[in-house]
This record gives sequence, structure tokens and C-alpha cells, in this order.
Amino acid sequence: MFDRKKNFDVWKVVSVAVLGLYGLFLIFPLFKLLYNAFFYNGVFTLEQFSKFFSQAYYIKSIFNSIKVSVMATILTLIIGIPLAYFYQMFEIKGMSILQVIIILCSMSAPFIGAYSWIMLLGRSGVITTFLESILPIEIPSIYGFNGILLVLALQLFPLVFLYVSGALKNIDNSLLEAAENMGCSGVNRFFKLVIPLCMPTIIAATLMVFMRAFADFGTPLLIGEGYQTFPVVIYNSYFAETGGDHNFGAAISVIAIVITAIIFLIQRYVNNQFRFTMNAMHSIERKPLHGIKAVLINFYCWFVVLLAFMPQVYVMYTSFLKTSGKIFLTGYSLYSYRFAFTHLKNAIPNTFIIGGVALALVIVLAILIAYLVVRRNNVINRIIDVLSMVPYIIPGSVVGIALVMAFNKKPLVLAGTAAIMIIALVIRRIPYTIRSSTATLQQIPMSIEEAAISLGSSKLKAFFTITVPMMANGILSGAIMSWVTIITELSTAIILYNLKTITLTLATYTYVSRGNYGIAAAYATILTLATVLSLFLYMKLTGNKEISF
Repeated sequence: MFDRKKNFDVWKVVSVAVLGLYGLFLIFPLFKLLYNAFFYNGVFTLEQFSKFFSQAYYIKSIFNSIKVSVMATILTLIIGIPLAYFYQMFEIKGMSILQVIIILCSMSAPFIGAYSWIMLLGRSGVITTFLESILPIEIPSIYGFNGILLVLALQLFPLVFLYVSGALKNIDNSLLEAAENMGCSGVNRFFKLVIPLCMPTIIAATLMVFMRAFADFGTPLLIGEGYQTFPVVIYNSYFAETGGDHNFGAAISVIAIVITAIIFLIQRYVNNQFRFTMNAMHSIERKPLHGIKAVLINFYCWFVVLLAFMPQVYVMYTSFLKTSGKIFLTGYSLYSYRFAFTHLKNAIPNTFIIGGVALALVIVLAILIAYLVVRRNNVINRIIDVLSMVPYIIPGSVVGIALVMAFNKKPLVLAGTAAIMIIALVIRRIPYTIRSSTATLQQIPMSIEEAAISLGSSKLKAFFTITVPMMANGILSGAIMSWVTIITELSTAIILYNLKTITLTLATYTYVSRGNYGIAAAYATILTLATVLSLFLYMKLTGNKEISF
């Protein structure tokens, strides 16, 4: 007799449901974006693209963004790879504290770094004023290309550090010892052995840094002045130039997708040339440092990290100063915090409610998608795998614009609600958790689940009660990365929010742009505290004292 219940495959339902969610909240908005880019009042036209490519101002913004992104990526590699190497190879003074500070450097939104450096090195900045009073020279301007590059490099090098640190842990110590026995040590071993072995990870880190730098618009908006980048043009075009129809904003968004897709495909091609796996039987053992070598390596590590962390420390300090708009007065006060908790009191709970719901959905969906991709290899799940990576290459502002275009009319009106912000955050940040969950699941034998099923457990129960707990570290590793980027998200949120759904990051940006630096500093400090608590909670739950991706 045919047993429907026994032959029912719950994972097929999960596959269809996940594909349906991607269809509704990713494919449909992108389709609406394409439609608005190519059709005006129902008529096909290339007028919007012609407008873009006929004006040097718009084309220059693309080259400006590429220039900033390339230079920022190169600088982060120059800073981050040696830092990771020194950290994993040698015993650095205060290693645990050093890594916590490195992670904190990456946790704040880039525009907060821009605002901090303006306060330090701007025309009336603390450091600028001090140096001009003792040195008869003109201090180089922090505004424009140089300022954007400084902020992005110091903000993003921790990503390179975390990725390369993870790769170094997978190098077998016997390989390093063998190279040393053959006379290849020091700098030669670093370039001839370590770099090639870490190359797949370095390429992955390069893509992430480039994408983050290319998509960032808060930094150039604050510190760029006349140096216009592509994300700023997208934002300004959508809100300022196109009025009610937004067709030009849609056209520019499509151009942004094409550029980032090309960059992603180039990265995938290059990465395939270096694809291999490593599994360290004997992990690298850190060696003690002595003499001048100890001084130089410790100095390099701590100088770079403290330089990157200095803006955050100064922001925390200014949050306690008496203030009147852009002017800091003599003395200290809690006025900025009282204002923060009373005038925009929704910002703090919104950050944790919207972010928390988004993170919960990210974790659940990432676990399911990881299982479908690794364990259930079929056409639908391969499509889901591809779709899960699409948000990775789309700038946040483009995601925001697409969602507004898709859900600002009946039958499903979500524009202006917390739901659309949650959806945007899930779409944008789920790739991080999917990536780490998939990597962890690939290391867990299928036979463990099969044994549970043979003993009478259902497939779904076996997965959630046996496999998921074994995936915990990988899930949490991706989740902490997703959480940090969720609570510091700006480029998508600024297009979707209203006063009821404002978050800490948006509140900080709002008051920075208004020139209320004391209040902005208070919001930024609260956000930093939230990220610190998140970091320590992760370490407590996982028992890990080190984080790598």
C-alpha cells in the first residue's frame, strides 16, 4: 500500500518555499528596477542611459569610485596581511586585547570614521589646530580623495586580517618547518610559501573589501566634498533629480549592478585559478619574539591598530563634552545622552528589535539554505545557491531603491514599515551566514543523519537535533558578522526608513549631517557599546577567544 506520509519529502517543500521568498523579495524588486530603467510610461526607451553616458559628471563618478575602491583594497592588503601574519606567527604583547580592538575597528559604520577624522584632521580639527600652532607648514587636507581613502583603509583592513588569520590557521606547521630546513625563511618564506597558500582567501577578502568600498556612500558624502563617487550619485539621483518617477535612479542602479557583477565574475575566475583545500594536522605555533624584531613587530601591530581605533575613542570622549551644535564648550555633561534617550528614543529599541528579527531570520534561512545546497543537490537548490550570492554584489542603495519600487503600491504595500527594513537587512546580510554555515556543514558526514533516520527519526528532526548543533560554531561565526553589519547598515536603511523606524546608525548619520556633533557622538558611542557587548556574547557562547572568517 502506498504510504503518502512516508514518501513525503519535507525538504522539497522547503526548497520551493525558499525559492518563492527569493522570487518575491529579490527577483521581483530587481525586475521592477529593470522595468523602470528601460520603460517610461509603458514605452521602451534608452533615454535614461543616454542621459547618464552623455554627461562626463556621471561617468567620472564611476571612475572615482573604482579608483577609491582599488586603492583602498591595495592599502588594506598591505596593512592587513602582514598584521595577520605577525599575529598568527608570533607572540604579540596583549594579543587578546589587540584582536578585540581590531574587530571593533571594523564594527562601526565607515561614515562614523569619516566624521571622527573630520573632528581630528578637519580644517578646525584637534590635531590640525595643534600641529599648525607648533609647525610652520600647511597640513594636507583631509577632504576629498585622500580623506575617503584614509577612512576606508583604516575601516576595512580588519576584514583582511580576519580572513587571512583564518587561512593561516589551516596551514600545516610542518610545511613552514620544511621550508625553513631548506633555507627558505623570513621574508622569502612569507612571499614564496605563505602568500601562495593563502591566495584563495586573500582573493575572497579582496572582493569583500572592494565591494564594501565601492558601495559605501556615507564616507564620501561627509568627507568627499567635491569628489563625487558613484553611490553618492545614485542616492542624489534617486532623491533629488528624478522627482516622482525615479526612472533615472533605476537606470543608474542597473549600471551599478552590471559593474559589480563584472567585478564579481573576474574575482570568481581568478579564484578558480588558485582553488585548493588545506587541512592543518599541526597548526602554526606562535614563536616568542626577542630583540629589535620584537620591538618592530609589536610597534607595527599596535601602531596600526591604535591609529585605526583612535577616531572611535575620540568620538566616545566628545560624547561627554558640553556642546552647542557644532561647538564644543568647556566642561563635561551628559546632555547629549539625555537628548539621545528622550528625543529619538525609538532609535535604540528599533536597532535591537529590527536587527534582532532580521538576524533570527538570517540564521534560520541560512541553515536551511546551507542544507539544501550541500545535501540536496538539484536544479532548484542550485538556483537558490546562485540567488543567495546575488545580494553580495549589489550595492545597498540599489537594494533599497528596488524594494521601494516593488512594494509601494497594492497589493503589498511595505514602504515605510519596519517589515521592509527587516527584509532588506535579511537580503543584504544573509550571504555571510550562508557562507560560514555551508563551509561547516561540508565537514559533517551525512552518515550521522542517516543513522538517526534509520533509528526512526524524521529527516527534519535529525537535521535540527543532530546536525544543527554540530554546525553551531560556523553558524555563530557568520551570525556575528551579519549582526555587526546589520546594526551598522546605512546605505539601504537611509532609503527605507522613517521617523518610526529610525535606528542608531541612522540617528548618528542624521545628527552628523545636521552638525549636532555631540548628540551624534552619543549615538555612535551607544552603537559601539552594542557591538562590544555582541562581540563578548559571541566569545562567551562559542568559547572562542579569537575570531576569523
